[in-house]
Amino acid sequence: MKQQVAISNRSESTLESYSTRIAAVGLHFGCMPEHLGPEQIRDYLGELAGLQASPSRSSFKHTVYGLRFYFKLIGLKDRSVELPSIRANHKLPTVLSKAECKLIFKTPHLLRHRLALCFIYSTGLRVSEFSNLKIGDVDFDRMMVHVRAGKGRKDRYVPLSKLIIPGLKKYLLAEHPQKYLFEGMKPGMQYSTRGIQWVMRESVTKSGIKKENICVHTLRHSYATHLLEDGIDIVTIKNLLGHSNIVTTMIYLHVMQPKGKTSHSPLDTLYGKL
Repeated sequence: MKQQVAISNRSESTLESYSTRIAAVGLHFGCMPEHLGPEQIRDYLGELAGLQASPSRSSFKHTVYGLRFYFKLIGLKDRSVELPSIRANHKLPTVLSKAECKLIFKTPHLLRHRLALCFIYSTGLRVSEFSNLKIGDVDFDRMMVHVRAGKGRKDRYVPLSKLIIPGLKKYLLAEHPQKYLFEGMKPGMQYSTRGIQWVMRESVTKSGIKKENICVHTLRHSYATHLLEDGIDIVTIKNLLGHSNIVTTMIYLHVMQPKGKTSHSPLDTLYGKL
């Protein structure tokens, strides 16, 4: 699987996701997937799909993809046809206001935690891209951040915020990271994605924000939406986010608040002018 993932130009996170889900199927039944009947697999997927929590939906999706990949890998392409198709999720993302972002960024006690959240928002990085960021990827002279091997193994550059530079330099002098821009408990080891997710959860809880489904990725959604509201065109945002298809980026057109004349409730004009 590792060899085939590399040949097909998929990421290490894809290998980890597929392997984890296939292992879960094997542990559940006590045998490898190729020894299971179609009904057993359908029942297993049905249990995953029937759970309401979003992580379970994610497990369902990755299990389907993993099994499809695995069956093709071992020469059972006909087995992948038996797996259910996955309908696209048309839910709109949760987006924080600029005021809510400020509130979250000032909540953590440690400078490195405040900077980590602020850095992710200011660059629109995925949490895995942030975790893999090395010290040399930040170009203070050109005011750019080099994002290496993002989703689809694509590199890209994103602007470095001038407002974050003083804090970032202060952090580097105080913490002395060896390799990665933000490191975990052990020197030279990258900050885990679970670690930054924990920082985000704690910050949201302490800030008192009541919006649902807020996670680190919400900062990326907010980054894209705020850029649209600031007048940046959709194609530029697509490139900054590293999207392969502009259709993916266009979802933010549904959540942005355009400047000028905006939509409103008819109640606001029922008793007079808006």
